[in-house]
Amino acid sequence: MQGISKSYGGTQALRDVDFSAKSGEVHAIVGENGAGKSTLVKILSGAIQPDTGQILINGTQTEIDSPQFAHRLGIRAVHQHFSLVPHLTVTENILLGDMPTGKLRWWINWPEAHCRAQEIIEQIGFRDIDVRKPVSRLSVSQQQMVEIAKAVEVKPRILIMDEPSAVLSQEELKRLFALIKQLKEKSILILYISHRLNEVFEITDRVTVLKDGALVGTVRIQETDRGDLIKMMVGRTLDEVFPDRHAGSGAEILTLNGLGMEGSFENISFSVAQGEIVGLYGLIGSGRTEVARCIFGAGQPTSGEIRLNGRVVRPKSPRDALKAGIAMLTEDRIRDGLVLFLSIRDNVSLANFQLMSRLGILNRRRQNSLVRSKVQELRIRPPEMDRLVRTLSGGNQQKVVLAKWLLARAKLLILDEPTRGVDVATKQEIYNIIKGLADSGMGILLISSEMPEILGMSDRALVMREGRLVGEFLRQQATEQNLLACAAGVIEKSGGG
Repeated sequence: MQGISKSYGGTQALRDVDFSAKSGEVHAIVGENGAGKSTLVKILSGAIQPDTGQILINGTQTEIDSPQFAHRLGIRAVHQHFSLVPHLTVTENILLGDMPTGKLRWWINWPEAHCRAQEIIEQIGFRDIDVRKPVSRLSVSQQQMVEIAKAVEVKPRILIMDEPSAVLSQEELKRLFALIKQLKEKSILILYISHRLNEVFEITDRVTVLKDGALVGTVRIQETDRGDLIKMMVGRTLDEVFPDRHAGSGAEILTLNGLGMEGSFENISFSVAQGEIVGLYGLIGSGRTEVARCIFGAGQPTSGEIRLNGRVVRPKSPRDALKAGIAMLTEDRIRDGLVLFLSIRDNVSLANFQLMSRLGILNRRRQNSLVRSKVQELRIRPPEMDRLVRTLSGGNQQKVVLAKWLLARAKLLILDEPTRGVDVATKQEIYNIIKGLADSGMGILLISSEMPEILGMSDRALVMREGRLVGEFLRQQATEQNLLACAAGVIEKSGGG
């Protein structure tokens, strides 16, 4: 790719970028949110067209004017935001456009289709998926596996993976890395976008760094280290990612007593105090998110009780929870947190119209004032309140969701994977925001699959496994070994529990 430039209105997404990669190579593309990574690979995959520049495949100049033409060239992409059809089955999604037919061409051979889809799923190392199940009924991590299977099924020459590991457990991540190794041995070029630098150093051969839409440089992975790479990405070193803080010691805001939901979790009891950050760790499928959704009224418990400031609450919906002073930043911001075709202003306002209205009439001046204050406070970029949220980078989209809940003035804030798909500099900003909220007296329940995040931010760390609470550790007792041992079932109820 030579001299690639792309702008959206007054925003320059890419500036004269040169990029090259070889067959049989795992080549990482890294940078802060908004650096231009996704724009670059969308141009390569035919999803968008560059303003200037050219693309050469095997030395031949090629105009990739559509995803269909990119597919014919053997270019496939696993995008950060899924391109699956939710109401169709796993089989239909994997074989979309290539379903096997019988003698009558309009008649689908379903037994053969399910068999082919099952073989593809098993070949890439993910056997625990029912190919007859609609995609909408799968977990986020299983949907990611289907997305990968769909791309690999056609045996591509170039495979683009945009944050493929963001929703995967450690075990699923091992399977993904094994698959990448297999594909590399078949001389497939893999372009790998990730904010997780440990992955970059584990599986890639070279890494290209973008910043503010421009090329910073390309280095061999053996010739750099994490500190140098971060400095290339953000223009400075990040010596302290997690802010210093002192544990809160206020009255209990949230108390769960024997909370259970049939088929998901049972007998969950813990508390969150004013000014306290409680981390909730566990492997994917442990029941963490289901507990959070029950607290927020998006799921209904079948046993136990929820107390807020000592009073029993039974939120039957997120609206009820919000009235009680509970807010939740969801795991999947695209599906559950944002309306992509609305503006920053409208997305931040969604849960807060009562603050901006009188007698049911929206006060535009007050709305603009409230939203502008949060846009400035969270440094949402670009700070244009009329900009559609779908045009923002992942980190700025996450800030929009956070702004919505901060404006709601909740007493308890549940954060489910708050830094998923976010670059290291934006992570640091979000961590400082969380610290500030806790320091102001808000109770925080922090759910994360990232061990350093739990250890670095939590005053207490809880561990769930198979729907049960199996460990509790004070900050000074929480170690990677203790939390992993609990999550894997080696020990139970250690440390502060």
